[in-house]
Amino acid sequence: MRTDRRRDPSGTRRAGRAALAVLAGAAVLISLTAPAPPGAEPAAAATPASTSVNYAVAVDQSTSLEPGDIEAEKAAAVRIAVGNVSASSHITVFGFASADDDTQRAVDPACPRTRLDAAGRESVSACVDKLRQREEKEGTGTDFPNAILQGVHELTSDTDPSVPRVLFLLTDGIMDVSTSDSYGEKRHREAEGERRLELALKSAAAKNVQIWPLGFGPRPDQAQLDRMAAGGYQKGCVDLPSARPTARKVTGGRDVGLALEAALAAAHCLRHQPYPSRRPPATLKITISPLATVGSIVVDKGDPEVTVTYTDPLGHKVPTTGKLDRSVFELAGGGSTVEALRITDPMPGEWKVDVKAPEGHRSLPVGVSVLWQGELRGTITMDPLSPQAGQKTTVTMRLQTRDDYEIKDPADYAGLKVRSELTGDGFAPQPLRLTDDGKGPDPTGGDGSFTGTVTVPKSADGALKVRGTLTASGLSADTRSEGGQVAPGPLPVTTALGPVRGAGHPGGTVTANLAVTNASHAPHTLRLSLADVRAGLLTLSPSEIVVEPGASTSHEITVRIGPSKAFEGRLDDDDPIGVGGTVTVQDATDGDRTLVSTPLSVQVTAEPTLLDLYWWVLVIAVALLVVGALLALAWLRQRRRRRDPNGLLLHLVAEDGTVLGVHKAGHGQKQWYAFDIAEAHSNPRIERRTHGLYAVQRSPEGGAVLRRRGGARTRLTASGRAELTDRLSLALGGDSVRSGPPDPVSTGAHDDYL
Repeated sequence: MRTDRRRDPSGTRRAGRAALAVLAGAAVLISLTAPAPPGAEPAAAATPASTSVNYAVAVDQSTSLEPGDIEAEKAAAVRIAVGNVSASSHITVFGFASADDDTQRAVDPACPRTRLDAAGRESVSACVDKLRQREEKEGTGTDFPNAILQGVHELTSDTDPSVPRVLFLLTDGIMDVSTSDSYGEKRHREAEGERRLELALKSAAAKNVQIWPLGFGPRPDQAQLDRMAAGGYQKGCVDLPSARPTARKVTGGRDVGLALEAALAAAHCLRHQPYPSRRPPATLKITISPLATVGSIVVDKGDPEVTVTYTDPLGHKVPTTGKLDRSVFELAGGGSTVEALRITDPMPGEWKVDVKAPEGHRSLPVGVSVLWQGELRGTITMDPLSPQAGQKTTVTMRLQTRDDYEIKDPADYAGLKVRSELTGDGFAPQPLRLTDDGKGPDPTGGDGSFTGTVTVPKSADGALKVRGTLTASGLSADTRSEGGQVAPGPLPVTTALGPVRGAGHPGGTVTANLAVTNASHAPHTLRLSLADVRAGLLTLSPSEIVVEPGASTSHEITVRIGPSKAFEGRLDDDDPIGVGGTVTVQDATDGDRTLVSTPLSVQVTAEPTLLDLYWWVLVIAVALLVVGALLALAWLRQRRRRRDPNGLLLHLVAEDGTVLGVHKAGHGQKQWYAFDIAEAHSNPRIERRTHGLYAVQRSPEGGAVLRRRGGARTRLTASGRAELTDRLSLALGGDSVRSGPPDPVSTGAHDDYL
């Protein structure tokens, strides 16, 4: 949908375009957890964390809006219906204006409560189309109190109170009850309207109904829209500011789509990422987070003639219906101006959206956005895990994808809230502040590890437990805990695990050092284990270490990386992928007391190719080729120089041996200097001619070679002659030289011509 259209004086053209663009996307924002298409296998690893929502959509039909704006509202209502994120959601749509007398009603029912499965989404478009702008004598004002109360009624009657209740209010925000008899005398109607609006908002808040206003028309009342958003229920799908109801203003067709996507995402805790638009043909690049369990790529084509293909990060053109690897695909709106590809368990990384269009259909820019919902996992550790009372312990909560990979991009968990506390015997819960800012106990900012410290109360005696909860919009909450025990005094055995050295490849190994000190007089057996990592990715050895009495030693711990197939095509040749886990060391001799539970991070890149392993061979080969080529060029240049006739002194000799003239040759063409004999019978002399009868060049064996046009070649030595005519011959002068350094010809030696 477009934002670059100007509103014509009547407003109909702009709103009509908006309605056309949005209505064409009626099948666009497919339910992210709708049933898979017939015949498609469910994605084995996909566990979409989405819940149903009960929607009510109120469409303003008053005359404060223009007909085109109401068409855009209706189209937006349809898009809300198809943009829900669960096939078990329900929607009710109604119009509203005002009831000026007892014969009129403020609300016009349009769509009764409809389950938003595939059939329900199709039916919504037809019933919404019944709505129209009110005519005179039908009640043309704007009665917000009755519209909100109707929405509250629809959302609370015979519905599950645990299911979120969302009222979308599509209006210009201008309340007008000045002609409504039910609001009392004319002079008091405005005040009465404000009073009833306040009561309606309180009713919505009391019955857990969120209000999400969407402002249409040329000049929507933003203050009133904000008031209604703030007056309803404020607790969203998560306790984060981003999930609280917000009023949005729309100014055109494309803006309607983006505003709706943003509102739907916020109301239902989805992540929404729009991307810059481009005119076709073009390739638009988008990124799908590794946290995403379900997602929808929404393409606003603007023109139904635009065709779209989708390519995943591995370079596969994905199907628009069906299954590829673990992902399940379903396309909607392929023949309209807006389409969406819904993906269950999408491949994370950079996707390409290729858009093409025939001539005459390339003027409108194509926009792409991504809606997704995901799952976030965390691991929590405490160091030391068995602290003494009054001692500080460091708590780390590290983020991972559901496949146990580390998260590279902090934008994936932007807005994350981490709550943590320490509980145990003998003391009240102690709150912890965990941060990922690279300050204090947190070693590195923005790496997905949140760290903080807490002092174990001196009254602590017995069990300890640290608990952390991750909360983020669009990501399912995750709570992790780690249990420990207060140490009665210094432990007989202490350990510390160092960082992993270097990166590795599938099938390879990396190592780390485990420092162990046994201050007791007896040997201790330590057991090592690895947790919080998917089976097949990493294994740890040795699994057991015996520490002798009084020993202070360092042991090499080996981490073996799983085969390439365990990574399911997610490895990159250049950019390593982080695999996280937790190493636990227990003292079997001391009742399996946990000595250390510490995060482990292994960076893995794709297996090296032959080129990676033997690149140095290629470098040497290339170097040899370059040297050989340079030597060949030098030889050719030298060869050409040896044949270059420049500097040869050509003596024209008479029959009796008299030298009639001396001519110095130049460079010639292709190492041949061409000449003729001028005035051969009267005043013979050598003259250069481009196409002369004769030509000379140096001989690599010494001397020169004389060539007669159409005849044989004659070797000309430093002391010999070559016949030109019956009376004239050619000889080389002893003073023949090259330009530059002295020419070897002048010496008369065999090497003079080499």
